[in-house]
Amino acid sequence: MTAREVFTRLTAALDQAGIAYMLSGSFASAYYGASRSTQDIDLVIETTAAKLEALVKSLPRDEYYVELSAALEAQRTESLFNIIDLATGWKIDLIIRKARTFSLEEFGRRRRVDVQGVPMFVASPEDLILAKLEWAKLSQSQRQLEDVAAILRLRWESLDRSYLGKWITGLHLDSEWASVLKRTGLSNEL
Repeated sequence: MTAREVFTRLTAALDQAGIAYMLSGSFASAYYGASRSTQDIDLVIETTAAKLEALVKSLPRDEYYVELSAALEAQRTESLFNIIDLATGWKIDLIIRKARTFSLEEFGRRRRVDVQGVPMFVASPEDLILAKLEWAKLSQSQRQLEDVAAILRLRWESLDRSYLGKWITGLHLDSEWASVLKRTGLSNEL
């Protein structure tokens, strides 16, 4: 089963449960031109406990592994849980949208595009950059910084740099941003 088939099945299940979503992570990076191999799908979701329960109950047990208790705990703590597509081994991380101002604005800026031929919502390039900078700060992951550098190299001229500047400062990501700029050779024109 291809990523396209996984996306099609997954977005249909989310839509049926009434759960708003936004693609993030490696597949969103690939959409903006920073491709790398992965078997992990990251989706930020905006939901309620009742909708999560409906989603989990709608997923056939012989096709997916998911724990309702993990989903409800993630909802309560604004964290994440995952679904495993048993036919392919794909891991889908469902990240609960946080209630903080940045996360609300980020989710509101998502865009409906075609990803591998599937119409779906994806994070804006600016918000993807910010999310990856946050992940880099939390995990000390150089991979996240490499993804950001690749997006900047390809999309620097079209990015909303004032928006980036606002949230780099607001989310205290100055060090990570400086590291990425050093990798790319771009000037700090925010």
